[in-house]
Amino acid sequence: MAKKKNDDGRKIITSHRRARHDYQIGETFEAGLVLMGTEVKSLRDGHASLKEAFVAIENGEAWLLGSHIREYSHGNINNHAPRRKRKLLLHIHEIEKIQQRVTQKGFSAIPMTLYFRGGKAKLEFGLGKGKKLHDKRQSEKAKTAKRDMRDAM
Repeated sequence: MAKKKNDDGRKIITSHRRARHDYQIGETFEAGLVLMGTEVKSLRDGHASLKEAFVAIENGEAWLLGSHIREYSHGNINNHAPRRKRKLLLHIHEIEKIQQRVTQKGFSAIPMTLYFRGGKAKLEFGLGKGKKLHDKRQSEKAKTAKRDMRDAM
């Protein structure tokens, strides 16, 4: 089942927890997904992973690659392939903007959260640069200092 419902009506299915740890995420986008029926049923059961997923632009279309949606347990021979590429529904100006940023050195489009909003499957992804080890250490220090200040109060 979907994990929880946020105040903005999102039922979160899965999230990529290490995305903000491994990347400096700048701008975020929300995209719809083109799915098969058995994929939607499997997502409603909460069987998905974004761990190795990424967003790519091919021929002017955005695609989600590397994501894993487990086969539906009650499906038949028409069940979906777990690691197939899935089309993302975005406006043309958004696709062009993403394409420009991804072609720059070091930028990637990283999926962060997969959820349902209003009965539709949505993907939130961000444009970001990979962090180096020293950047991760600085982020961890800042997080620890902030937590210590909050505990002291």
